[in-house]
Amino acid sequence: MSTYKLTKTRFKEGVWEGLLTAQADHAAPPEVSVTLDDKPLHGITVSKTPQEGRFVIQIPVPIEAVGDGVQTFLISDMNEDAVLGSFSIIAGEVLDDDFRSEVDLLRAELDMLKRAFRRHCLETMR
Repeated sequence: MSTYKLTKTRFKEGVWEGLLTAQADHAAPPEVSVTLDDKPLHGITVSKTPQEGRFVIQIPVPIEAVGDGVQTFLISDMNEDAVLGSFSIIAGEVLDDDFRSEVDLLRAELDMLKRAFRRHCLETMR
């Protein structure tokens, strides 16, 4: 387990940002590694904030990572060999069928609940 806690702050314009909070004051910046398919990403920045023990991490998502399917990025603390967190990007036509089937399933369950609720209302009014 790492001595840092990672919290996502935003994902905008192709850059994932998070806040690393140290468990102890006066902690040095962690050595962060980000991998995609077991390959390291480059251009990651870790910047100290005005608050002691807090660091902003910025991870630019490479254009090669944007495509059909699910891409999962693993964020690790190299000093402690610990996983800090991860994030995923889901895109493409491959997932259309999955989303449609999930929506269809949700609609069917909602219809079932509506019928049960109506039946319950009719029985209690008698």
